[in-house]
Amino acid sequence: MASIWHDGKRVTLGNIIDITQKKKFEQKLAYISLHDQLTALYNRAYFEEELKRLSTSRKYPITIIVADVNGLKLVNDTMGHDKGDELLTACARVLKKAFRSSDVVARVGGDEFVALLPRTDGKTGKSILKRLRLFIDKYNQEHPELPLSVSFGIATADTPEQSLKEIYKKADDLMYQEKLNLGSSARSKIVNALLTALSERDYITEGHARRMQKLCQDLGEKVGLSAQQLANLSLLAQVHDLGKVGIPDRILFKRGPLTEKEWEVMRQHPEKGYRIAMSSPDLAGIADLILKHHEKWDGTGYPLGLKEEEIPIECRILSIVDAFDAMTSGRPYCRTKTIEDALKEIRRCAGTQFDPRLAEAFIEMITSEKFSAGEKEVAT
Repeated sequence: MASIWHDGKRVTLGNIIDITQKKKFEQKLAYISLHDQLTALYNRAYFEEELKRLSTSRKYPITIIVADVNGLKLVNDTMGHDKGDELLTACARVLKKAFRSSDVVARVGGDEFVALLPRTDGKTGKSILKRLRLFIDKYNQEHPELPLSVSFGIATADTPEQSLKEIYKKADDLMYQEKLNLGSSARSKIVNALLTALSERDYITEGHARRMQKLCQDLGEKVGLSAQQLANLSLLAQVHDLGKVGIPDRILFKRGPLTEKEWEVMRQHPEKGYRIAMSSPDLAGIADLILKHHEKWDGTGYPLGLKEEEIPIECRILSIVDAFDAMTSGRPYCRTKTIEDALKEIRRCAGTQFDPRLAEAFIEMITSEKFSAGEKEVAT
């Protein structure tokens, strides 16, 4: 501030600086430093400070609930991190809804959340946890396409003499114990949801899996597969494209030829399917077949470049049947062929794309009196 004389009067001069934007920026930085950007919950730094503060407070008993999202890695690996993020934000919304305004809820790891419940005894904490599980059940009823599965652990410090860090560790240990107990059942829920999504998307034409299963079974019987091989082949025919649930719709449903980059994405589906199958006790037995179902007789297939007898016979059969179905039923990226033209193409590719012995057996089967007279509708 300064004073000057002007026209015989004292005038005070000063500068006014608008710091509104600066304050807003500082507030934003403060918010970011304490909150998780994805879920808007508190972050680990805030949680640890609050844990220290509460340990010297008079807010006992204090209950800690640890939550861990099951199957997040499976979702990330097969459907992409965007879907995984959707699962995390869904979990955060459910947690916010279930806990009270006085509770501190934080995301402390990739798939782990913690809630600090001051002035909450063990009985009340268990009641809140029960309510939380009900909220998750309700969420899953409303979102069956990607269910939320969460493991929980809960522990209570009744007095300040009990270390909150130890109570947190106890809750964390109990959460991992529940996670182990749930194990495959939690993953199976996700796999079942993916299978449902696959059947609902039937990315080619209605009935693709049914046609595949029928023709694979008949060819398998014709070439003398064992009962176990036939069972594996039947299941493979139904779920071989499971990994395509992780392929974007813009590629999966594209009309016309795919670009090289789009083919690179499409070629990832056997590996995605393999990872999904390995997470399910019901599918683990055919995971290797899912991985290898796009290998070619001459070694130019993917993802492993196997050739000839290195490729499981179930995959060699599926390869022929899948190509036949693609040609006769149509795909977004290729024209429909007649049965006769499709069989000519299979014969032409015998010894390169297809096992020549199996290719001839398939052609014989399709052109036999049985198929031409009574079951040709399988291919239509």
